[in-house]
Amino acid sequence: MTLPQIFFAYFAVTLTLLSILVVTRRNPVHGVMWMLILFIHIAGLYLFLNAEFLAAIQIIVYAGAILVLYLFVVMLLNLRKIEKERKFQSIWIVGLLVSVGFIVLLLPVLSGFAVYPELGEYSIEKITADGHIKVIGDILFTKFLLPFEIASLILLVSIIGAVVLSKRKLD
Repeated sequence: MTLPQIFFAYFAVTLTLLSILVVTRRNPVHGVMWMLILFIHIAGLYLFLNAEFLAAIQIIVYAGAILVLYLFVVMLLNLRKIEKERKFQSIWIVGLLVSVGFIVLLLPVLSGFAVYPELGEYSIEKITADGHIKVIGDILFTKFLLPFEIASLILLVSIIGAVVLSKRKLD
């Protein structure tokens, strides 16, 4: 195993464990703190992949802005009341069955996944010559325009959800 493979394995295992810690913490503030460490590790993975611009954006936007906003939302919601209600604990078996079904559907997709795929058209030399921001912009607005628009739509829905939650709190 080479040194880059060891670093990549470290990031893969650490990101998986941190993701599990984020979603399994009872205290949402603790989950947010684990998410901060997760974002820092994602930035480290971007640095490892020679994507310095994405690493900087990851720290500035996600760890700096979105995480703080998420922390404010978590603190504004009355989570003690929600935690006492425990609406969905009686149907955990349905969630387990849906999860198993999803994994069964996902297995054929994962079996075709290549660990070491062929190199793409963008080499490190080409990215360095053109500039990170230009290459990202070109790819984002040509090849991945539809996923970009879908992501923007999901963000819009989350903003509307946050407004609805905060409006209900005022009533």
